[in-house]
Amino acid sequence: METILVTGSNGQLGNEMRQIAKSYSQFNYIYTDIEELDICNKTNLEDFVKLNKVDFIVNCAAYTAVDKAENDTELCYKINFEAVKNIAEIASKHQIKVVHISTDYVFDGTNYIPYTEEDQVCPYTVYGKSKLAGEQILIENCKDAVIIRTSWLYSSFGNNFVKTMIKLGKERDSLNVIFDQIGTPTYAADLADTIMKILIHENFTAGIYHFSNEGVCSWYDFTKSIHRISGINCNVKPIESKEYPTPTPRPHFSVLNKAKIKSTYGLTIPHWEESLEKCLKLMND
Repeated sequence: METILVTGSNGQLGNEMRQIAKSYSQFNYIYTDIEELDICNKTNLEDFVKLNKVDFIVNCAAYTAVDKAENDTELCYKINFEAVKNIAEIASKHQIKVVHISTDYVFDGTNYIPYTEEDQVCPYTVYGKSKLAGEQILIENCKDAVIIRTSWLYSSFGNNFVKTMIKLGKERDSLNVIFDQIGTPTYAADLADTIMKILIHENFTAGIYHFSNEGVCSWYDFTKSIHRISGINCNVKPIESKEYPTPTPRPHFSVLNKAKIKSTYGLTIPHWEESLEKCLKLMND
């Protein structure tokens, strides 16, 4: 029985990996987070994968606090770059296949058509730069690595935009939400399912891929759907980004083109509203 090591398993995607694993009982799973395994410690990581005879590493561990990263550069790079370098070198040495999660923040968000994997990367945040550095070191050092860039991740687990909008919608009569940032939500359960389909595919094809749900929306549209499906009566008002300044600017356009992952792995991806309904049903049951 082949063994899959899931790092960062206490996060949104890591928890969804635990759930989807029930449908893929042909594997042995090891779930770790910082308490069980510090992937920034190369010696510990190598000892761990040898002891447990790991065949696959699914790296869900990441520093994702975009604003905090600007002043916390060292820790951000430690997790998003140095840990990935450790994984890459150890995986290559021990013939381990890797699936690593990256982000739309490797782009500058100035496009007007969906980003392909071949488009020029140009991150302008510490977070985006650290994730790009992780991608590059993984490609350089590990020939059996699939990198999946994703966007606007949410889940019934952890803290995320969906849960925040439900909370605020119940607490307030009205809410201002940005309408001029366009992207696509990604239900972490769909991403977890895609990861497993890649791992069981007869032709594990290394490279960079894009994955999100289908369709596009603004944060305003997303919020309106969250409230409609949840039965929340709140007056949601559209505002421009300049009316809600953040320490780090957000990309205005981060729609990802998913043609490559769909054709390579034969995937059918659900529309974001369909997946949102599934997630909210789970949260309300």
